Amino acid sequence: MKLLVTGGAGFIGSAYVRNHLANNPGDRVVVLDKLTYAGNLTNLAPADHSRLQFVEGDIADPAAVAAAIETCDGIINFAAESHVDRSIENPGEFIKTDVFGTFVLLEAARDAGLRYLQISTDEVYGSIEQGSFTETSPLDPSSPYSASKAGGDLLVSAFHHTYGVEALIVRASNNYGPYQFPEKLIPLCILNALAGDRIPVYGDGLQVRNWLYVDDFAAAIDVVFRAGEPGQVYNVGGPDECANIEVVRRILEGCGRDAGLIDYVSDRLGHDVRYSLSAARTESLGWSAEVRFDEGIERTVAWYRDNEAWWGPTRSGEYREYYERQYGRTLG
Repeated sequence: MKLLVTGGAGFIGSAYVRNHLANNPGDRVVVLDKLTYAGNLTNLAPADHSRLQFVEGDIADPAAVAAAIETCDGIINFAAESHVDRSIENPGEFIKTDVFGTFVLLEAARDAGLRYLQISTDEVYGSIEQGSFTETSPLDPSSPYSASKAGGDLLVSAFHHTYGVEALIVRASNNYGPYQFPEKLIPLCILNALAGDRIPVYGDGLQVRNWLYVDDFAAAIDVVFRAGEPGQVYNVGGPDECANIEVVRRILEGCGRDAGLIDYVSDRLGHDVRYSLSAARTESLGWSAEVRFDEGIERTVAWYRDNEAWWGPTRSGEYREYYERQYGRTLG
């Protein structure tokens, strides 16, 4: 099988490519990625390059998609603008990629008769006080990011029901692990802790997330792509819930730092209080999470501690300017 993996140089996409090639020795992968600030070819360095082709391009460009899709047997779409804070600053870029880009890919899948899997997020459901969202929960996005992802998801469903495209959606809870760009909570906290910089925490830090180790999600994607029913949504929730402030405290402990580095800042606009996904439907296909949060966060801290060559350049230039603008704080 030959797959087109869009956004395959990003955090989750590259984890999927590395895992898929390692576990499927007969398969080949074409990665289509426009290499924004969060895309990094180094993320793909550990993959088997004899079965990997990289194409630089934008999913919102039909010509780039048409060229990349040639001879492929299926599409898995990771390509997305995904950071809530950036969506509040510049929602138009999110709509272009997450909605129009999804449309372009669906048209290509329809023309070629390919199976299509959309990678989405628990954030499309909004916040939940108790219990867990299921695949039949209503969509209630709170940010321009989650609204753009919900828009893309609705297009996927429409293309299945209207045109018969063999399309599915998988929605994940918060992923974490190696190679994640440090604008997200866990890598941001790890790198600031390692450097002795203050760690910004929104509001009271009591927002609860359902944490999923990225390699577990990569395994779930393969299961859903192969065994999922077209037209269906599959939620992939992590095995553990943890409040943001507790995540920060565990990272500080793992880095040998104390709570004096915590810096409470004004809360994010429209900040959801709690996410939680039931993974029962995906588990019924034979998948289960293998990495609990205690183990996963230790692995993740150790990886960042040992890989300054990867993350060092991100703490300068454009990212430094963004961080200082976003939090009103400087990086050491």
